[in-house]
Amino acid sequence: MRVHVVDHPLIAHKLTYLRDKRTDSPTFRRLAEELVTLLAYEATREVRVEPFDIETPVAPTCGIKLATPKPLIVPILRAGLGMLEGMVRLLPTAEVGFLGMVRDEETLEVSAYANRLPDDLSGRQCFIVDPMLATGHTLVMAIDYLVGLGARDITAVCLLGAPEGIDHLQAHLADVEPPVTLVLGAIDEKLNDQGYIVPGLGDAGDRLYGVV
Repeated sequence: MRVHVVDHPLIAHKLTYLRDKRTDSPTFRRLAEELVTLLAYEATREVRVEPFDIETPVAPTCGIKLATPKPLIVPILRAGLGMLEGMVRLLPTAEVGFLGMVRDEETLEVSAYANRLPDDLSGRQCFIVDPMLATGHTLVMAIDYLVGLGARDITAVCLLGAPEGIDHLQAHLADVEPPVTLVLGAIDEKLNDQGYIVPGLGDAGDRLYGVV
């Protein structure tokens, strides 16, 4: 697994306000969207393209366009929805699939409750988006699911990661093909006893959409 932490002052600036407990939900949603757009520039650095002939007002030329099959963006419900618009802004022709997953707050085990994905992901570049890489269990299950559908090019984009989650993901992926790229805004200190990232930013889903 390739881990890329995007070191940029604008990312650090936006993360600071995301972390602040005084930041209200509308501002949190806007900042998350802006932040994921910055991360998406790095996450899509190797997006597949193909030649495309056009005519400028001056002369014919050959440019590039996104190759087919189209990339697939997969937000993990529900918090991943807060990152979707930032990804779609850069990849407007991408298709979107969904995975619904929930973590038991006592056992920290993850279970899936919904999916809306193509039956065959062969040849597709897949971008999983989920704000927090905490224990790593959610991302492991999501990657396994995509690999089972034939995906061989997977990038995961997270705002924050914990060392424990990264280690868990690396250990799991050691025997899994294909290699996965992980793009992060920052790596925080640790997980607490409740499985939350420290210092983190709290429950991303609750801060995006309120407590349900």
